[in-house]
Amino acid sequence: MNTTILDFTIIASSLIGCFISISLVTTSFYKSRANNYLSLSLFLLISLTFLGWYNSENEVLIFLNSIMLDFLVAVTLFTYFLIQIRHEYLKKGWYKWLYLPFFSSLIIETFLSLDANFNLFNFSFKEDSDVLIYYIKDNMSFAYNVFLIFWARYLIQWTNTISEDKRRWLLRFNLFIICIIISWLLSRIELHFLYSEYATNFLWIMLSFLSWWILYYGVFKLQIVVQKDEIHQYLVSKKTNKTEVKKKISKTTISKIINELYALMDDEELYKNPLLSRLDLATRLGTSEGYLSQIINQEINKSVIQFVNEYRIEAAKNLLHDPVFNKYSIEAIGMEAGFKSKSAFYNAFNTSLDMSPGAFRKLQKKS
Repeated sequence: MNTTILDFTIIASSLIGCFISISLVTTSFYKSRANNYLSLSLFLLISLTFLGWYNSENEVLIFLNSIMLDFLVAVTLFTYFLIQIRHEYLKKGWYKWLYLPFFSSLIIETFLSLDANFNLFNFSFKEDSDVLIYYIKDNMSFAYNVFLIFWARYLIQWTNTISEDKRRWLLRFNLFIICIIISWLLSRIELHFLYSEYATNFLWIMLSFLSWWILYYGVFKLQIVVQKDEIHQYLVSKKTNKTEVKKKISKTTISKIINELYALMDDEELYKNPLLSRLDLATRLGTSEGYLSQIINQEINKSVIQFVNEYRIEAAKNLLHDPVFNKYSIEAIGMEAGFKSKSAFYNAFNTSLDMSPGAFRKLQKKS
């Protein structure tokens, strides 16, 4: 029964993975150079899952399993991360040599396969040599994946060419791959010392789950981050994303701190930081959290979070009203306005305007 469930899970996830792979390279909305490599990586991982789980005696499948597609996965994933962070390594001449381990393995296995079928070479320790070669390549492929994935993680952490939202997503994806590698290591240890396959089965489940994970985070969530970045770049180029909050209420204030607070919001747009806290604002203004809350409450009759969200909602309203941004999702607009999550955006917007962002957008389109 458990084997049947696992079979079904792997087959279903493989089908989903194939669908995602095809969609990434054929759908114009998602098609990009980075997604081409993500599609290839996912297809290779599906192939490895299939070959490892079913352990077929078919000669073609045995050959595919022997050429170590693992080497190729390491490079395609590494390339995907490099493209996402727009790293200069892609232009280096040595970069192509990263494919050398895979092609070396392919050549070696081609010779061994020809020898097995046509007995080209005749030496007494042939079987032992085949096992030794496979053992060496298997360990090298594991080490190669570890090296490239952790190298990619280091480059993502230190790059300054992407937004923080995109960096967090890429690091999350990279961590998932690291978890798969750890499962891979545990399965190898278990197989050699405990002679059981619980960790191996867990590895197949992890690889199967990767398809679903990429469907949600790699296709849907990352696309929202990309949209948010596009919106931000457009606003920076046009410099039109100034809210009207200061014009509406700054005239009624007398405190120097409050006027400095408006200046920070209008000039530096601090409200767009989803992690902005009361302590951050107090530190920038050179005062305490308690005094800042007190003076905002006294002069504006709002809490700190209400004051910040007022700016965010005004920014979101401007974006939802502008037809230029109609092609972007509401969640991406909420992120650009500074909200940490979709639920926080919807709750604040509903509280302020007594309607959802979607309803507000539809109303603007009709007017």
